[in-house]
Amino acid sequence: MFLNLTNHPHSNWSEKQTSYAKAYGEIVDMPFPEISPHLSREGIEALAQDYLTKIIALKPKAVLLQGEMTFTFCLTKLLQNSGIKVLAACSERVTSEKVDSEGKTVRLSTFEFVQFREY
Repeated sequence: MFLNLTNHPHSNWSEKQTSYAKAYGEIVDMPFPEISPHLSREGIEALAQDYLTKIIALKPKAVLLQGEMTFTFCLTKLLQNSGIKVLAACSERVTSEKVDSEGKTVRLSTFEFVQFREY
């Protein structure tokens, strides 16, 4: 099983990203938690421990983990210490510019999935 712990449900992924994830099995979404900027380090560690317990119960082959940096770092260490592979999605930014009808330059950036990279 491939656990997607991000703010991006896999139903919105490209065919390529979905295919790469399915190499680990069924894709399951777990929404990334809302992290208060006022949360202490101890609060982050406690939240990460709670998520570790939930994740271990699911027995994933890999976890895609991306979001608020301190929580991601803390949970990544816990998952790795538990023998669970932790991944990040790597994308290439493709940017285009055009001038709209009012003469303003509009920049559009899209992100094209390339691979998963292990932490």
